[in-house]
Amino acid sequence: MDTAAFRTDLDLIPETLGRLADAVDAGLAGLDRLALLGASRVLVVGMGSSRYAAEVVARRFRAVGASVLVELASVELLPPAAPDLVVVAVSATGGSVEVLRAVERYRGTGRLVAITNRAASPLAEAADVVVPLHAGVEASGVACRTFRATFAVLDEVLAELLGTAPAARFDAAALRRGAEANTALLESAADWLDPLADLLTGPDGTWFLAPAERLSSAQQSALMLREVPRLGAFASETGDWSHVDVYLTKTQDYRALVYAGSAWDAPALDWMHGRGSRFAAVGGPLDGAELALRYPGDDDASVAALTDSLVGELVADRRLAATPR
Repeated sequence: MDTAAFRTDLDLIPETLGRLADAVDAGLAGLDRLALLGASRVLVVGMGSSRYAAEVVARRFRAVGASVLVELASVELLPPAAPDLVVVAVSATGGSVEVLRAVERYRGTGRLVAITNRAASPLAEAADVVVPLHAGVEASGVACRTFRATFAVLDEVLAELLGTAPAARFDAAALRRGAEANTALLESAADWLDPLADLLTGPDGTWFLAPAERLSSAQQSALMLREVPRLGAFASETGDWSHVDVYLTKTQDYRALVYAGSAWDAPALDWMHGRGSRFAAVGGPLDGAELALRYPGDDDASVAALTDSLVGELVADRRLAATPR
């Protein structure tokens, strides 16, 4: 891992999303083979940010009646291979040991699909079909561009496998809108990054809240603070927050970034405001927020999923610069 190259990887996000949009328009390699697999059920396995993105996409497909299960690749109790089951393994590097172990039980079934950023990888060698992420080389070794690419590539894969898709897609148009939104945040960062990083840096850590429909925004943001500057950070689904994290606002210097848009924003904000917690908002105005950050397209759930986490990623990079080594 070369965290010094992290900001360079972030700066390349808009360009990468644009290239991926062109690839989606042209038709991703491997997609033409998926309909022939005859899937009525899909199991998606992955770890870390790959799984975060996969959960968001799968939830959309389940909402239109599709049978899509996302599991940690480290789970022992995975379903058995079956003629109606296609397994999609997601690993940016194609070398995650947990993923490679999980797919061994499906190797040779003719129904193992790999989504990876490296065509020459152990996962690609094990798979029957390989669909590329088109994310380019992440010089830092931190999954930021591959995280975003997973939304679109898995969306395309599931649509081809199942013959159905939700109305809201991570299609080429959404990718291009996401590129514009990420560009806007990068260009405006000088105006908000320092005050936001200061606000979110407390002695007890940083918390991120997001709606279930894009919980990945909070999960990726927290992961970036843990992985890059190695600081304590935690993610919660906004509704569940009132059942699992609210208790900490009474005893800690609670600092939070709330990705707006949940039907359950108000209860969480009431607790934080009443207990003197400090928080900022992204994607919409929230009562009591000390800082509210907007960007073009933040009212579009697909654009938000592709863009929200850049805020946490930039804060992580800023904290890296300020952390003694």
